[in-house]
Amino acid sequence: MKICQLPPLLKPGDLLRVIAPSGALRELEAFHQGVEIWRKRGYRIEISADIDNRWGYLAGKDGDRRIQLLNAWKDPACRGILCARGGYGSARILEDWTWQVYELAKNQKKPSSLTPHPSPLTKWLIGFSDITALLWSLSTVGISGVHAPVLTTLAKEPDWSVQRLFDLVESHKITSLTGTGWGGGSASGILLPANLTVATHLLGTPIQPNLDSVILAIEDVTEAPYRIDRLLTQWRLNGAFNKVRGIALGRFSRCEPPPTIPSLTIEEVLRDRLGDLNIPIVSDLPFGHDGTNAALPVGIPVQLNADKGILSFEPSIT
Repeated sequence: MKICQLPPLLKPGDLLRVIAPSGALRELEAFHQGVEIWRKRGYRIEISADIDNRWGYLAGKDGDRRIQLLNAWKDPACRGILCARGGYGSARILEDWTWQVYELAKNQKKPSSLTPHPSPLTKWLIGFSDITALLWSLSTVGISGVHAPVLTTLAKEPDWSVQRLFDLVESHKITSLTGTGWGGGSASGILLPANLTVATHLLGTPIQPNLDSVILAIEDVTEAPYRIDRLLTQWRLNGAFNKVRGIALGRFSRCEPPPTIPSLTIEEVLRDRLGDLNIPIVSDLPFGHDGTNAALPVGIPVQLNADKGILSFEPSIT
């Protein structure tokens, strides 16, 4: 995987557009609380007129959700896209999708030196869970998105996590995270965050980034241990782990086995399916569902130290 470019810095007063590319919006109070956090920071927030659309479990039919994304991406006044929630459905709107981007000038060394080709400025895309599909797809054209709270979960974040997100998009600054190291040294690579279930279903598709030299950061929610086993076994069987340099494990929440069925624990599954890969692994990092979801930029150089349990970023990620 090649290093991705961070979009230009945001500043209060910038226009951000809100879209619902996945599941139907249900958590209205939490959604408006999340919007208010960005507004209080000084941003102008424009919410898609179709934000309340529903088609079964989806936030409207594919064409409608695709238009939300397209309009936000093509709007030259829009500096960032905030995803309302996850759920399911973002991959459906990526069939035959092409990101129109500005490319780096080949004769310029500074990341801020852009040349038109032939479209709108690159911009921030922020979300997690089902938004993994959009983040991964965007990374294939060399643009970094942010694996971070969606609007329906942002208000539940501790202050330091919200500030971490603002520091990233406003200053290109980000600090290290500490978890539990499994031993085995350290590795440098390019950070690729994801929801495990969503990512597994992207393997072998055009949405999948090149996994060479990747530090994979994964989390999941409401998946029984045998399902996590099945997902990780899929990665093993198709060789997806072969070029991964390290794995950063976030929260696997509500992944307990049913009380009446014999089962391994989620911790036992992770150790069994990952422990023999002979790469650095750090678990218990503060990202994922049902708790602190620390912002992680996609496609940025990092170091994973499995002896000290630290995921750290380059001194400057600009």
